[in-house]
Amino acid sequence: PAAYATLHQGVRVVHAHLKTAEGQAALHEELTRTDVLITSFRPSALTKLGLSWEALQSKYPRLSLVRIVGAAAERAEEPGHDLTYLADAGLVTGTEMPPTLYADMGGALMASEAVLQALLERGHTGGGVCIEVALADAAAWLAQPRDWGLTTPEGDVGGNHAGYRIYPCADGRVAVAALEPHFAASLCAAAGLPATGDPQVLRAPATHTAVGAFLRTQTRAQLDALAVAQDIPLHTLA
Repeated sequence: PAAYATLHQGVRVVHAHLKTAEGQAALHEELTRTDVLITSFRPSALTKLGLSWEALQSKYPRLSLVRIVGAAAERAEEPGHDLTYLADAGLVTGTEMPPTLYADMGGALMASEAVLQALLERGHTGGGVCIEVALADAAAWLAQPRDWGLTTPEGDVGGNHAGYRIYPCADGRVAVAALEPHFAASLCAAAGLPATGDPQVLRAPATHTAVGAFLRTQTRAQLDALAVAQDIPLHTLA
């Protein structure tokens, strides 16, 4: 599949059946020259394969392990996938599927940071470390702006600010992100309002109504041109 090809560009792929002696031998040959081992098994599965952190550390004291799990600590054995971790973090609303794999992709970034952390730690101590990366933690991290109230309906980046919303336009939609005062002032001026970036004014229902009424009269092409001419951050959509 395209996703596999993209994610493995420049990667040397070695196949090994770890439930066989030959597969184990192939893996351990690789581990003799490996800095960091990244796994995505449950801890019990790693133990059955002889790849627990204790076993690895005894054989390869300079090797680090980045252990990707579904949920952290005592929940690491629980089954789950991106969707269940998003649901657990309160990021699933209604019955529509999320547009992308947020927890998986966020967890991948956390794992890459863990690799760098492990290498840095070894540079200081000379020994490897074990770092657990939980996809549930990635989902919880992505949910923090919501938890802080930033993306709730009362938050400025949740629709309460007239300069940071998705509006209908004459032939589609437009995502407007004129949050900073100078951008908001340019948006207000374009809509025929006093050029102000005052957040209180931008939160007022009358401002939402006026900006929305203006944008509904504009085509995507007109709004794209306006963005360039007036330096307004927006993106048009069908």
